[in-house]
Parts: sequence; C-alpha cells; structure tokens
Amino acid sequence: MKWSKHAWDAISQIFAKTIAAPFICELTSGELHRDKFIFYIKQDALYLVDFGKTLAAIASKLDDSAQRHMMLGFASESIAVEQALHRNFFAQYGVDHSTNTVQSPACLLYTSYILRQAAAPVEIAMASVLPCFWIYMKVGDYIKSCGTSSDNPYRAWIETYGGEEYAHSVAKAVELCDALAESCTAQRRSEMTEAFIACSRMEWMFWDSAYKLETWPL
Repeated sequence: MKWSKHAWDAISQIFAKTIAAPFICELTSGELHRDKFIFYIKQDALYLVDFGKTLAAIASKLDDSAQRHMMLGFASESIAVEQALHRNFFAQYGVDHSTNTVQSPACLLYTSYILRQAAAPVEIAMASVLPCFWIYMKVGDYIKSCGTSSDNPYRAWIETYGGEEYAHSVAKAVELCDALAESCTAQRRSEMTEAFIACSRMEWMFWDSAYKLETWPL
C-alpha cells in the first residue's frame, strides 16, 4: 500500500468531521455569514506567509532537481493564486487588510507547527504540508459534488479548490510524498503519518476557529 493511501485512511474520520463542519456546510449552501468568511481569509493570508516559508525550506532539502523545482513552483505559483483570491474577496467586501491582524490561536498553532517541521527531515516536513493541499482539494470536490448555485457568494473559492488545475498540483504533491516514503525507514514513514494526521486536525481547527470568530481569551 502506498504511504498516501495509508495516510488518507488514517484521517478518514477527521475528514468526515471536516466536511460536516458548520463552516463548510454553510460555505456550500452560500449561507455562511460574511464576517466569518472575512475572518477566515484574513487568517488564511497570515497562514500563507509561513506556509510559503515552509515550502521553500522543503525545496532546499530536496536533492532531486526536478522535485526541488516543483516545490519552488508550489511556493510561488499556488500561493500567488491564493493571494489573488484573497485580494478579490477583500475588494469585494471592502475590507482593509493592510491593518495588522493578529493570528488566531488556531492559526498560530498551525503555522508554528509547520515552521517547526520545516527543520525536520524532509519526509516529515513534506507530510506536514500535504493536508493543506490535499484536504482543500477534497473539500472543493465535495462542495462541487453537492451542487452549488451560480449565485453562491463563495463560488470563486469553490471553483479554485475544486478545479482541475489545482487537482493536478495536489497529485504532484501526493506523488512526491509517496516517493519520499518509499526511500525511508518504517519509523520515518510512521513519523510522516503522525505529522499528516496532526496537520489534518489543524485544518479542521482552522475552519472551526473562523466559524467561531476565535479570539484570544486575554
């Protein structure tokens, strides 16, 4: 069994809870309150900064030039697409995102974790960023399978993550993880799975945090 199949099976319950989360359900129907979506994209913009740093760090650890080039492409192209998506929504909602936004507890937990994993062996570091690619694609596919109306205010988000171009990038990321897993020890593959599970949980936490408009208690 490929590592990716084992890893996805390990988060089956987490993913089931993710697509059942109120944020995703209301995003699907278009009923998600605008303030919750704005909170989400502000936090996501902060997350992407550290995600990009992590991808660049992973690229520097890869010996294979093709793999390294691919990761650098992820660090620039995929993030550029998401940043453009954020800017469009900020403009649509008249949001001034130039002001300082504090990372929510969930966002800080997630970014701190992936940045720490960037210093880990490359197999573990790669497994820690894979949920961000893979779960977003699966969520986008799930939402599209539910049938979204043309007037859904979040249709641009749905089309981005449920589209063929994004799926192609995700497939490459999954293939890279499988290639790395094939050449490492059983212990290292176990650590890859642990990181993948941890970050899959944090994906759910990120959306739950946005739905609750999470703030620091003090």
